[in-house]
This record gives sequence, structure tokens and C-alpha cells, in this order.
Amino acid sequence: MSTLETAPAVGETPATVAAAKSGKARKRPSFLLWFAIAWMAVVLLGALLSLVASGVFPHGYDKAFGEAKQAPFSSWPEFLGTDGLGRSHLTRLAFGARVSMIVALVSVVVGVLVGGLLGLVAAYFRGVTEMIIDLFSDALLAFPPLILLLALSSVYEPSQTSITAGLAVLTIPGFTRLTKASAIAQSNREYVTVAKAMGAGPGRIIFKELLPNTFPAVMSYSVIVMAVLIVAEGSLSFLGLSIPPPMPSWGGMINSAKDDLSLYPSQVFVPCAVLFLTVFSLNVIGDRLRAKFDVRDTKL
Repeated sequence: MSTLETAPAVGETPATVAAAKSGKARKRPSFLLWFAIAWMAVVLLGALLSLVASGVFPHGYDKAFGEAKQAPFSSWPEFLGTDGLGRSHLTRLAFGARVSMIVALVSVVVGVLVGGLLGLVAAYFRGVTEMIIDLFSDALLAFPPLILLLALSSVYEPSQTSITAGLAVLTIPGFTRLTKASAIAQSNREYVTVAKAMGAGPGRIIFKELLPNTFPAVMSYSVIVMAVLIVAEGSLSFLGLSIPPPMPSWGGMINSAKDDLSLYPSQVFVPCAVLFLTVFSLNVIGDRLRAKFDVRDTKL
């Protein structure tokens, strides 16, 4: 290939050429992205059906219906087999998806609302306000997450509400720092300067100018946080500190079957595979959103 063929056109720079190539690449979603979207659609559908139409599943999540510890694909429609008590893996995984999605979504929403608001306020007012909010965020970040969750479990009976509250508190400082960094990067833009010159007050600038322009960065980050929260909830369920039985959770299913790993590996591998694919899919979607909105110019 000649030098003329590889040289950029007049008026183009290597940066613009790279950006154009990146834009073309983003228009062609990869197979992994489509797989991640399809898998998350299945998980969300299962969680939704277990929440609003639990009768769709032929057997309840806490009732035995057949032989215990059936291998996957040995019967239909319970093609994922049964657990040690003869309960449907498919049904229990769907109800476990409901637990994981509710915990992750509610925690992220609380983190976005509280942390995002604190970050926007700190970025706009700076000074003493920023120092106080930074001190609050640093204190939460310095507190060991496991100790906080263990303390909540010891004070309150382990439940979906208590574990959601604990994880929601842990998400606040991350969203605060990201929102503040993104808002500071936007605060020197022309539209903010024009709004101030026109006499716009703090409320209008924060909610009408800064918020819409920091929202994409926060949303792309929140998908990755959801993956982390699902792993955290599964880990706590595995330790017996989350959703009490008989309500199923993916971590609890792994915990109850761990003693049969050598004889019945599918009892552990089925919930592990669902947990892995869900976290993997959220990470793929989050990475694609982060690349699309490109928040690399924010400085945490």
C-alpha cells in the first residue's frame, strides 16, 4: 500500500481519522454485545414473570415435584434439573433473578439519586461544600464494606430490605465522585457560562444544564455497578447473610449444593453459570456504553 493511500485527507488529523474508525466500529455491535443483550432480556423476563405472574412456572420455588438432584436436560419443561429437595432449578433461578435484579436496581437507583445529587452540588458550589461532601464520601469509602454488611445483618434480621439498604449506602460515594468529576468537566463549557450570564440560579444550572450532560456517564457506570452488586449479593447469600430460605437466591443455591459438588456437579454449575453469564453480560453492556459516551476526560 502506498503512502498516498494511507495518508489522511486534507483537513484531517490522525485523531479525527481514529475517531471516524471508532465510530464505524461502534455501528457494528459485536456478537458478544448481542449475546449480552439477549441474555439480560431472558434474565429480566424471568425476574418479571416471577414477580407479576408466578403462576407461569409449573412448580413453586419451595415445593418438591419430582426426583431430587436430577441432571440438566433430563426432563421437560424442567430442563435445568432439580435441587437436593426435588425443587425446580428453572423456577428457583427465575425467583433468584428477581432477588438479584431488585437488589441491584434499587441500590443503583439510590446511589444515583443520592450520590449524583451530592456530586452535582459539590461541583457547582465547590469550596466548603465540596470539602464536606468529599469528607463524607471518603469516610464511606474508608469503611470496610463487609463489616458494614455484617453489622446490618447482626442488628437486623437478614432480608432483602436490609441487604439492599447496605449495598445502596456503599454505592453512594462512587456515584458522588463520578458525578462531581463529570460536572466539573462540564462546568467550564460555554452553555454553563451563558446560563450564568443570563442570570440562571444554582437550581437551574444544576438540574437543567449539568445534570443532562453528566447523566450518560453515570448511566454507563451504573450498569457496571449492577454487576458488582449482583456478585456482592450472591456472595452474602453464599455466606448466609442475605435472603433467608426458602426464598431462593443464586448464592444461596450454590451454598446449599456445595457439599455435593463431587457427586452432583450440576447442582453447583447451573446457578454458577447463570450468575457468571449475568455478570459477564452486564460488564459487556457497561463497557460498550462507557465507550460510546467516552467519559475518559473526567478526572476522579
